[in-house]
Amino acid sequence: MITKLTIDKIMEATDIVEVIGEFVQLKKRGANYVGLSPFVNEKTPSFTVSPSKGIFKDFSSGKGGSAITFLMELEKFTYPEALKWLAKKYGIEIEETEESKENKEADSRRESLMVVSSYAAKFFQEAMWETEEGTNIGLSYFKERGFTPEIIKKFELGYSPDQWEAFTSAAIKAGYQPEFLEESGLSVKRDNGSMYDRYRGRVMFPIHSFTGRVIAFGGRTLKNDKNVPKYVNSPESEIYHKSNVLYGLYFAKKAIRDLDNCYLVEGYADVLSVFQAGIENVVASSGTSLTVEQIRLIGRLTKNITILYDGDAAGIKASLRGLDLILEEGLNVKVVLFPDGHDPDSYVRQVGSSAFKQYIDQNKKDFIIYKTSILLKDAGNDPIRKAEVIREVVESIAKIPDSIKASVFIKECSYQMQIEERVLLSELNKMRLSKAKKNGQQAERIEAYPEEPPFEEQAQLTKEVNNGLYQEREVVRLLLLYGSRMIDWDGIANTYIGPFVIAELSDVTFEDPTCKLFTDIYRQQVENGVLPDDQFFIHHENKAIVDIAVDMLTTKYTLSENWYEMHNIFVPDEQMNMRATVLGAIFHLKKQKVGEILEDLRKELQNSTNETDQEILMTRYMQLKKVEKHISDYLGSVILK
Repeated sequence: MITKLTIDKIMEATDIVEVIGEFVQLKKRGANYVGLSPFVNEKTPSFTVSPSKGIFKDFSSGKGGSAITFLMELEKFTYPEALKWLAKKYGIEIEETEESKENKEADSRRESLMVVSSYAAKFFQEAMWETEEGTNIGLSYFKERGFTPEIIKKFELGYSPDQWEAFTSAAIKAGYQPEFLEESGLSVKRDNGSMYDRYRGRVMFPIHSFTGRVIAFGGRTLKNDKNVPKYVNSPESEIYHKSNVLYGLYFAKKAIRDLDNCYLVEGYADVLSVFQAGIENVVASSGTSLTVEQIRLIGRLTKNITILYDGDAAGIKASLRGLDLILEEGLNVKVVLFPDGHDPDSYVRQVGSSAFKQYIDQNKKDFIIYKTSILLKDAGNDPIRKAEVIREVVESIAKIPDSIKASVFIKECSYQMQIEERVLLSELNKMRLSKAKKNGQQAERIEAYPEEPPFEEQAQLTKEVNNGLYQEREVVRLLLLYGSRMIDWDGIANTYIGPFVIAELSDVTFEDPTCKLFTDIYRQQVENGVLPDDQFFIHHENKAIVDIAVDMLTTKYTLSENWYEMHNIFVPDEQMNMRATVLGAIFHLKKQKVGEILEDLRKELQNSTNETDQEILMTRYMQLKKVEKHISDYLGSVILK
């Protein structure tokens, strides 16, 4: 268990903008930062980070919290894992009250797979650097490929001994369970129940998660046997889904953000060679077709992708259609084709870093223009094939969400294909109309009313206002925002707003479970002599408390500073009359509760047939009506003063 002192050090050191900025491209807007949600696919930024409050709020998915919450939501970390990730980032030594067993066996299945993968990476590195077989075969191979020791160590490259059970035996002896060795794909079970190494005799390329943990491996054989597959990759597991992973992204993400561009290559060696040449914003799809999930990973960091192809024309044509996915996600795509016989790895090793960068700058082309030229060249003078090319190119343009960008490409392609622009526009409109009909009412509603909450949400909000939940949440909001402020009102002074509100509501029972829990925690802290602030609740161990704290501290809308100058409309600030704001919230909630009791009494009176009971009920009813009138009168005087 991590000590409280260590947790406090981590909290003090953590910069939420810096942490989330590693995963999401953020832009400053006023006092906050905004970006596209990493949890759902969206075109308009709804993800907000408040550095002053140390919280984020994603209005698309509803998620929110601290930097720790963000890591737990996005990377599926446990609370201790998130703390350890932050501690590593900020160079804070972890102190624990008892010895951690994480290196042997974690409590959760997912963490066990992570731990065994980390052990495997270390095993393969030591096997390459510290054994004769490893240095003679594995290390020699990497050096022959031109990789420096710095790059080999940075990417944690290694070697799996050419023995049937070298890794498996070592892992079991070290205390790792066979079921996790098998599930991670590191070991394979025989029919008789014994196990052997999957990657024996291969150089190893660890695959890292977005946060740098080893989650899978790619192993390359060094044998010339045609019956042996060149590459063997980890199978899908609880921690590894290949469609959601890009090789090298962990090492490239900072450069991608800084340079606002991502170079996309095909294989492990391409990434290593290009990275070593000083071009660090490079990732690979690892030989698989690019997926929407991988595109969105890149889209969180930049809207610009440059694809570095090798000289295989057949492979290029086969991948053209798949790249339309990138356009559909609203990203800008450029393509660079290397000379025949070269891929990024071989070309950068041949010409060097400077010439490689220069070649890219001089030969990159917009994907649509590039696709048009490739397909037109292939079609030759065949009119039917040329018509097919035109239709295929327009299909790609139709996938571009930005209408202005699409019209520019129509103009360019019109010139390149020597066909009237209006013909291409007509075809484009047909395709878009067809797509709109398929998506129909849903697409129209989202486009026409982007900010209007659905009817169900409006109905729920009305219901909450009517049954008092709104007033309960308003009290929670005021406690979070102003609980630690000193009161200096007429007749009330020398106390804080938080304890005052709690004392005034001692006779009120909260109906909403989270609001009740929040006020109970607040009351307990006050009784212990502590005045809890917003950070106490933002970093609370109870997720429901964190969620309500973030909801109350964030808003999707911000009033422009120039609102009065532009429209001559004055919008009052609740802080200008804190007495009215706080007492108004208290007595509105009390009025709501009294109203609910009165309604219950009315129902009892209607159903009661006993005169004595009716008399008692009526007396209580009249007393509460006086209380209700007193509250209403008091509310009026408070608001008007």
